[in-house]
Formats: sequence, C-alpha cells, structure tokens
Amino acid sequence: MNNEQAKFILRAYRPGGRDAGDALFGEAVRQAQADPALGTWFAREQAFDAAVAAKVRAAAPPAGLREAILTGGRLSAPAAAPRRRLPGWLALAASIAVVAGATATWWLTTPRPGPLDPMARLALNEPLSEHTGPTADKLGAFGAWLQNPDSRMSEMPAVDLAQLKAQGCRTISVGGHEVFEICFRHGRWYHLYVARLGDFGAAAGAPVLLAQGERSVATWAGHQLEYVLMTEGGPDALRRIL
Repeated sequence: MNNEQAKFILRAYRPGGRDAGDALFGEAVRQAQADPALGTWFAREQAFDAAVAAKVRAAAPPAGLREAILTGGRLSAPAAAPRRRLPGWLALAASIAVVAGATATWWLTTPRPGPLDPMARLALNEPLSEHTGPTADKLGAFGAWLQNPDSRMSEMPAVDLAQLKAQGCRTISVGGHEVFEICFRHGRWYHLYVARLGDFGAAAGAPVLLAQGERSVATWAGHQLEYVLMTEGGPDALRRIL
C-alpha cells in the first residue's frame, strides 16, 4: 500500500477513534503512524472532520421545523413555491451532503477519461458467459498468487504474458490490442484483465474505482502493464483485496 492508497482509505476514517477496531483501516493507520508526512496529513484531516462534526452537532433547528415540514408535505400547490434562503444550520448541512455526494460519485460512478477506459468498459459490459478460459487454479504460480487470500491486488507481481498465453489464458482483442482475462475466487468471483502498458496510453499507478449497475472495477498500472479488476460484489468487495 502506498500513501495515495492509504489516503483514499483514511478519508473515510471517523474522528475520535470510532473506527480503531475496524480491520479495513488497520494497514492504512499503521502506515500513517510510520510515515511522518502521511501522519501529518492524517492528523489535519481528522482535525478538520472533527471541527465540521462539532459545528453540525452544535446547530439547533428552529422551533416548529418538524411540524412545518410535515404540514408542507401534506399540501400541494399548482405552482412552485418561491425559493427562500435556508437557515444557516440547514445550509451548512446541505453543503456537506452535496460535497460528500459529489466525492462518492466521482470515485464510484464517473467514467474516468484516459487509457484504461476501453478495458474498464469491456469489464463492465462483457457478458459473463464469454468467460470461457482456464481459471486461476490452472495458470501456475501467478494463478496461485491470485488465489492466495493474503495477496493484495494493488501489489501485483510481474506477469509473463507469453507464459499466460502458452498456458491457454483467454485473450480478447480490444481496439486491435491483446487483453488477457483471468477469473479467480476470493469468496466471490473476480475477473482480472491485463494488457501491455502503452496499448491504451498511460494509466494511474494507484487504483481508481468505478461502478456501473451491479459491477464495479478497479483500474491501475504497474510492471509495464495495465490492470482492470472487476466483480459483481460492489466497491467494498474490491477494496477488501486491493
């Protein structure tokens, strides 16, 4: 795990130590404790989150707000009501919700422009009935590494594509370039797509998550290769093995 990956995880860590016992954050927290620069960033993020949370808790809604909302919900009007300025506490809460929602949408649903788009599009849309190649248990040492529950996909070792091809690994032509596809299990099925770096341009070194319908993908690069990892288990299923 590098610092950018650790930051991605730690942005969800709640202030006050409420997530200290959550294994999802363990490795990232340990990295922040060992790396002074990351530790400083983490402390600043926690302080900011705590300050915002305190402001929201301190805001008191005006008397009668609940009744007014319920009354408004029971009434209908032929024309839209004129827009009114929100009370300060409500405007703050709305702003926080908008920012949080926009951040989640960027990470999980917005197509990321760049070289991995063709591979990500393939992973998100290809029928699973097309996945007819040998699974990881038939692809030697690399297949065994993929199936090891201790393996972290973002730390992928170097892959010998020629050897995978000789072992019968399934390949797909995407824009005239060869993409290798391997299926493996970590409780659920995952589908890994691998291509040579440069076939689709440059790729980000740290995983980027995207989602579409029931499928989610993580895209990243390393060892002169580009990777797309797909599952139908949702983004959390990807984070668990990245």
